[in-house]
Amino acid sequence: MVPGRQIVIKGVVQGVGFRPFVYAKAVALGICGTVQNQGSEVEVRAAGERIDEFVHAVSTGPLMAQIDHFEVRNILDPPPWTAFTILPSGKGALSGMIPPDIATCQACIKDVTDPASRYHEYWATSCTDCGPRYSIIESLPYDRERTVMDQFPMCPECGDEYMSPGNRRHHAQTITCPQCGPSLQLLDHQGSPVKGVRSPLLKAADLLNAGAIIAIKGLGGFHLACTGGVAEELRRRLGRSGQPFAVMTRADVLPSLATISSRERAILESQARPIAVLTKRDPTAFLAISSLHTIGCMLPYTPLHHLLLSLHSDGYLIMTSANMPGYPMIIENKEALTKLQAIADFFLVHDRPILNRCDDSVMRDGLILRLSRGMSPKRNAIDLGDAPILAVGPELSANITIYKDGFATTSPHVGNVKNPLTYAYLQETIGRIRDFIGADIKVIAHDAHPGFLSTRYAKTCAEEWGSSLLPVQHHRAHIASVTRDPCIGIAIDGVGYGDDGTIWGGEVFAGRAPDFSRVAHLEMAPMPGGDLATRFPERMLYGILPEPETIDLLLTRGWSEQEAGILARQVTGRTNTPLTSSTGRVLDAAAALLGVCRERTYDGEPAMQLESAAARGTAEEWELTFCEEKGLRVFSTRALFRDLFARWKQLSPGDQRGTCDLAASFQYNLALGISHLAIDAAKERGIPRIALSGGVAYNAQIRRVISETVRRSDLDLILSREYPLGDGCISFGQCVCAGSVRENP
Repeated sequence: MVPGRQIVIKGVVQGVGFRPFVYAKAVALGICGTVQNQGSEVEVRAAGERIDEFVHAVSTGPLMAQIDHFEVRNILDPPPWTAFTILPSGKGALSGMIPPDIATCQACIKDVTDPASRYHEYWATSCTDCGPRYSIIESLPYDRERTVMDQFPMCPECGDEYMSPGNRRHHAQTITCPQCGPSLQLLDHQGSPVKGVRSPLLKAADLLNAGAIIAIKGLGGFHLACTGGVAEELRRRLGRSGQPFAVMTRADVLPSLATISSRERAILESQARPIAVLTKRDPTAFLAISSLHTIGCMLPYTPLHHLLLSLHSDGYLIMTSANMPGYPMIIENKEALTKLQAIADFFLVHDRPILNRCDDSVMRDGLILRLSRGMSPKRNAIDLGDAPILAVGPELSANITIYKDGFATTSPHVGNVKNPLTYAYLQETIGRIRDFIGADIKVIAHDAHPGFLSTRYAKTCAEEWGSSLLPVQHHRAHIASVTRDPCIGIAIDGVGYGDDGTIWGGEVFAGRAPDFSRVAHLEMAPMPGGDLATRFPERMLYGILPEPETIDLLLTRGWSEQEAGILARQVTGRTNTPLTSSTGRVLDAAAALLGVCRERTYDGEPAMQLESAAARGTAEEWELTFCEEKGLRVFSTRALFRDLFARWKQLSPGDQRGTCDLAASFQYNLALGISHLAIDAAKERGIPRIALSGGVAYNAQIRRVISETVRRSDLDLILSREYPLGDGCISFGQCVCAGSVRENP
C-alpha cells in the first residue's frame, strides 16, 4: 500500500485559493484526504495510488501563492479517508502573510460584461484568483468570518458556486452577487441619496461626462474622479496648483496619451495594476493634468473602474487619491462626506468596509516609487537572524517593516508621519502587521534623527515590549536596502540627519551593512531658513552662491531690498541656516536660477520641473571641481553653480531652448561629479560594485549618466527593483542594518 502524505505549506498561502486548488488536484488524481488552513499555513493530509503526482501538482500552488516552505512527511497509519474534504480552519502557526489586493481577473471582467451572466454589470465581483484581500481582512486564517465579507451572507446561488468543485469561485471568500453583496449608492455633496436613480454607476458615468467631480470609494480608499476638461477646477478646489494628477485609462486609449514600451505595458497590465509614470507622446499635451513631460497612467483594476471607463467617451478619467499628500487614504463614507464636501459634487460609495487602507502603487522605468496596493504587504526572504525586528521607517514617505523567521514583511505606504492622522496610521499599521505575523519584537530600528515622531514611537514601543533600540542613519539605510554585499554606496536624495548633526543628502559610502563609512559627499552649503529653503528654492540658491550677483538676480525677481538684506545676514550670521549636502536642494536651486520653478507647491516639484526642462535639452560636459575636506573627497557644487550662472547670463531673454540645454547640462555634470566620487572610492578600495539609491535616482538623465559612467569604469552599478529608491525603502534598510548588527556584534 502506498503510504499517505502529510504536507505543510508555508508562505503567502492564505487568501490565494489554495484549498480549492488542492481539492481540484486531489479530485483529478483520485486522491482521498483533507486540506485545512492552520493559522497562516495550509496542511494537507492525503493518500492514493497517484500520491506522488499529487504532491508534485500541489507544490506549484495557485496563481497568487508565494510558497516559502513545502514539507512532506509519510503517514504510516492506514488512512481513514474515503473522499477528499476541505476542513474548517484551525488556529495554527503564524508564519506567512496575506497577499495584497490585486486586479480583477479577465474571467470576472468577462462575467461583468456578459448580459447572460448573473454578474452582469456587478461592480464587486471577484473569485479565488483576484480582488480584495489585504484591505478586507481582520485576522488569519483567511476565512469569510474574519473579513468584512462576513457582513454579506451568501444567497443560495452564491452558496452553490462556493461549494462547487471546478468552479473558480469554489471557496472564494469574497464571492457575492447583486442579490447578496455590497451595494453602490450615489450621494450628492450634502450626503443625501440622489433621487430617481436606477443605476448609481450609470448615473455617475453620466455626471462625469457632464463635468462633475465625483468622490469614488474603491478598494483601498477614496479617489476623486473627473474628465480631463475639469482638471483646472479640481485643482482650484483642492488647492493643488501644480501637482500632477494620475489618469485611469482604457488600454486602447493609452497610446494616445503616452509612449509605452513593452516592459511598461507589462507593468500596467500586471496583477498589481500600479500607476506607471510614462513619457507623454506630446510634451505640450494634457498640461492641465501634468505640466511635466511625464504623465501617470493606470489601467482599471476593479469591475467598477471597467464599467465607468466603458461608459466614458474619452476613455480616460483623472483618478487621484482623495487624501491630502502625506495623509492616509480616506476610507470611511462619513469621513469622505465631511472632508470632501467642498471638493466633490457627488459621492459614489459602497457599504463594504475597508479595514486596511491602501493607496495606489506607483512605478517609473521599472522602478518602484510607491509601494502599496497590489504590491504590498511585500514579503522578502532574507536571513537576519533569530530575533524578530520592527523597523519604523523615516518621517516622510514612511512605511514599516517587520522581520521574523527569515522573512521581512514591508507594509503599504503610510505617508508623512508628522501629520497626526498619519502618525496614528503608522501605529495602526504596526499593530496590524505584527498581529498577522505573530511577531514578539526583540529589536526596534529607527531613524537616527532624535526628533522624528517615528523615533519617539519606537522608544515607546521598546519600553512597553522590553525591546532593544537601534538608530540607523537615513542614508545608510538607503544603501542597505540595495545590497548586503560590500559596496560603494551612492545616496542622493532630499534630506537626512547626518552623524555630525548636519543635513546629508549627497553621500558616498564604503563598506557593508551596517558599517558604511562616509568617504565623499557633495559640498556642504547653508540652507537659509531650514525648511523655508525647501519651499522657496531661491533661498537655497543664495545659500550655495552667496554672492552679490545672486542678490541682484533676486531683486530683479521681486525681492525687496529688505528681504534680500535679511537673507544675506542670515547666511553670514548662520542664523537658522543648517548646512546640507542634499542633492535634492542642489537641483531645487538650479531650477530656481533657471526660472523653471521658484516656489515648491508639492514635494519634489522644483527638481521635477528641472528634469522636464532637461528632457527637452542637449547636455554638454563642463569642467568639474573637487577638493578634500576633513579627510573626505568633496564635489564642489558652488563651482558648478558659478559655471551655470555665467552661462545663463549669456542667454537671450526668453531663450527656452537655451534654458533646457543648461538644465540638461547641469544635471549631466552633477551626475558626472557624483559618479567620479564613487568610482574613485571604488578603485581606491578595490570594491567592484556601486549601489545607487535615493529619490534623485528616479531622475532618468541623472540615473543614466551615473550608470553609463560607472560601467565605463568596469564597475557594476546595482539598484533595487524590489523596493522604492526613495524613502519607501528606509524601513527595509533599517531592518537589514539591525539584523546585520546582531549578526556581526
